[in-house]
Amino acid sequence: MTFVLNGKIDWLCQRCHRESIVQSVFRPGFLIICLTMLLTLVMYPLLRTLGFQLHSALTGSYISGHHSVILINCPNEQAAKDVSRAIMERRLAACVNIFPKSYTMYYWKGEIQDSTEVVLLAKTRTSKIQKITNFIKSVHPYDVPEVLSFPVEDGSLSYMKWIDDAVPDD
Repeated sequence: MTFVLNGKIDWLCQRCHRESIVQSVFRPGFLIICLTMLLTLVMYPLLRTLGFQLHSALTGSYISGHHSVILINCPNEQAAKDVSRAIMERRLAACVNIFPKSYTMYYWKGEIQDSTEVVLLAKTRTSKIQKITNFIKSVHPYDVPEVLSFPVEDGSLSYMKWIDDAVPDD
């Protein structure tokens, strides 16, 4: 039994010389495949954006979820203007609508509260949602600011292109 086992191990060792492993790993075809996969991973964001644009251009349709609308409440008009301006200056949104006072009721620390707020509606790329959320948390006067995003299912293609032009992709 030992002889048969040793014979198979010797055969395996002969088949797996370092030179043959090195030659098989660095064959031109294998190297090209690895480089192609690496470039694809590195360039994925750009390829994805180009794919969206090509699909929209060829089919004349919109890919849902590529853009989003964000709802943000602020305590007053001045805070709303400050938050809106800061979002726009950082080119995180193409447009921010500021709606006048709205009456709101909410639970806070176990009690029902009521107040007036100013509602912001921002239009942006879905890829910017996390950046906007983090930014609003850092500048908003509330301890827990309301930031809700809703993906856009469909709309005017020219308006969506305008959003893409106004909000650079990372």
